[in-house]
Amino acid sequence: MSSEIYRDKILESYRHPKNYGSIDDAQIKVKESNPLCGDDMEMHLKLDADNKVSDIKFTGRGCAISIASASMLTELVKGRSLEELRSMDKQELLQKLGIDSLQLNPVRIKCALLSLKTLKVGVVSHLGQQLSAEEVNVLENEE
Repeated sequence: MSSEIYRDKILESYRHPKNYGSIDDAQIKVKESNPLCGDDMEMHLKLDADNKVSDIKFTGRGCAISIASASMLTELVKGRSLEELRSMDKQELLQKLGIDSLQLNPVRIKCALLSLKTLKVGVVSHLGQQLSAEEVNVLENEE
């Protein structure tokens, strides 16, 4: 993997992730993993009375892209509704990371999208729904 992928922004977010930790009274708690590289992610979301994200934290272990992605995602989603989270496009997260999906091989894309997958699985589970086949394909980068 070329060193250009690990831009300063990604390394800074990896070394000093924002919103790292847990929320004891979170309404949504979800764990996901990326078996291809061994990354694990857990997210906790606290919702306000309007079902908007009032707080979000994550824990886990993983590569720089995975941890940086989770840190940046938590910043992106604060204040958003569950429906906004469900419809969030992967390009928004990749843009925040400063990378293009064409720059990464399929394994690294899965690392970059693990946090978004974790978030969406938690949201749809909380809503009593399931991810559609199309949503899974987008998150698995099989579009």
